[in-house]
Amino acid sequence: QVQLVESRGGLVQPGGSLRLSCAASGSILRINRMGWYRQAPGKQRELVATISSGVTTNYADSEKGRFTISRDNAKNTVYLQMSSLKPEDTAVYYCNAHIIPMAWRSQNEYDYWGQGTQVTVSS
Repeated sequence: QVQLVESRGGLVQPGGSLRLSCAASGSILRINRMGWYRQAPGKQRELVATISSGVTTNYADSEKGRFTISRDNAKNTVYLQMSSLKPEDTAVYYCNAHIIPMAWRSQNEYDYWGQGTQVTVSS
């Protein structure tokens, strides 16, 4: 019932910028950590950035200073602002969220994933 819906990625020129968004919907009690991961062809999925239910953020070293993660708790939405994009940023980007769903006699946290959105950085 709970799902994460990501915005469309797109084709961006090197040095350009792009903002991704991901909205959680469904029967949700609480959203804890949210984040973004990416997977390039032939490589494992890797962490891009995470943000806590508050404002604590974590970035991979290669993205720190170029990417900014933020969230709007009122909209159950997490954002990834990407700047100074490089060809090596090309990947499928996945939204991730640790969510406690509404449940009878339970308050367990589950790990949810978006379906992924393609970001291509190329001239």
